[in-house]
Amino acid sequence: MALTLRALADDRPLGLRVLTGEDVLDRPIAWVHPTELTDPQAFLEGGELLLTTGLALAEETSPAYVRRLVDAGVAGLGFGVGLSHDDVPRALVATAAEVGLPVLEVPRKTPFIAITRAVSRAVAADEYATTVRIGRAQQELTRTAVGKGGPAGVVRKLAKLVDGWVLLLDTVGVEGAAPATAQSYADVVREELKQLRSGTRVFDLDGHEVVLQTLHTRVRRALAVGTAEPLDTAGRHVVNTAVALLSLALEQDLKLTHAWRFLRTGVVDLLAAGQHELALGVMSTAWGDPPEPPWAVVALVGGPAQRRRAGYALEGDTSLFFAESGSAVIVIGRSGSDVLERALTAAASVGPMYAGLVDPVPLENFAVAAEQADLAARAAEADGKPLVTYAEHSARGLLSLIDPVVARIYGENLLAPLRRHDESGRGDLVESLRCWLEHHGHWDVAAARLGVHRHTLRNRITKVQELLGRDLDSPGVRAELWVALQA
Repeated sequence: MALTLRALADDRPLGLRVLTGEDVLDRPIAWVHPTELTDPQAFLEGGELLLTTGLALAEETSPAYVRRLVDAGVAGLGFGVGLSHDDVPRALVATAAEVGLPVLEVPRKTPFIAITRAVSRAVAADEYATTVRIGRAQQELTRTAVGKGGPAGVVRKLAKLVDGWVLLLDTVGVEGAAPATAQSYADVVREELKQLRSGTRVFDLDGHEVVLQTLHTRVRRALAVGTAEPLDTAGRHVVNTAVALLSLALEQDLKLTHAWRFLRTGVVDLLAAGQHELALGVMSTAWGDPPEPPWAVVALVGGPAQRRRAGYALEGDTSLFFAESGSAVIVIGRSGSDVLERALTAAASVGPMYAGLVDPVPLENFAVAAEQADLAARAAEADGKPLVTYAEHSARGLLSLIDPVVARIYGENLLAPLRRHDESGRGDLVESLRCWLEHHGHWDVAAARLGVHRHTLRNRITKVQELLGRDLDSPGVRAELWVALQA
């Protein structure tokens, strides 16, 4: 805590007497500067306690002198009496009282060096305390970042260290908030973030000073820190430390998250391929005992960002399993449980997403059930409903009039060239065709849903035409392909 004028005046051995500015003595003293110049502004930075004996001052020149000191931003004036002046000039005192400049009378017995030493000791102690505070805060943040707390723990710890609120934002929404009420500031902070490409921005919000700083991550993120008072030197260092730790932790977390996502998708692929024993073994090893069949299978469809955020929302729920598959998130739980409710809650928290449900599902029928749930979810999306069960969807669809075996053989034969292409790892033609047809050939909308550039989608659809030897501009061809995809 910096030494204030009041604390200095209360130092009895110095014998200082307050002449003016009693109400502003809580000003901190940055340093002490003795001078007899009548205009020392060029040598001041602001916040100093200026010491003078008034060698070049008189009653007539004192008012202008005081105003120059105020313009220079000094904290106060210490006037030594008993040398050039027996008393502090009355004009100086009157002007200082008028403009709010604290004046301390320094007795003849008190050398200026004693005041300088007192301030110097306080500044050194304050700097040491700041260094200790920064070091301890950095240790606490580092332990939190490398421990179980992770990025969310760093956000909570930072809020406590700066005695304020903290938001961690990404391109979709809020990744972390401390305390929870900080969520209410998210919309305003996001608007401010639009004006910040990188670096730091400071603004006022509901009586708080908010420091908004971008993180050094591949995915655009930012940290917002709101405090009732502006951050001091230690506070700024602590925030910078949090930014560095979060940037590192989130990059590492991103790589690990991608690896787990791919593993989850691989498990679903194994289930769909009939490798049930192997899939269940992986699930048990990596996430604990899987849900007991028969299952309820839920498909959640939405954009890439929504699917990713839905995975975050479902993470940690050990009573279910989820994975991205194509352009959907497949959620598996025990039949008759509340898996649907939990999936819908996750979808609602990141929206917009749409759900399809198949229940019950024997283990051996998983591949068909996953596709059926996906179809029902896309029907929900088309109807603007949060949920459609496959039973509802199949009861009204064209495919209900066709023998399922015949329909599946027809679809497999028609789409076989595309599936062979996709299985070779050269693209994702089946899903691209499905999405393009769902959105009636609107390139921009379908590309956004797939998370690719529209030129990429055009190239994929051109490849579909080449492999199938069909003209996709024909309504009949589109109808046949749509039926094949549904089958």
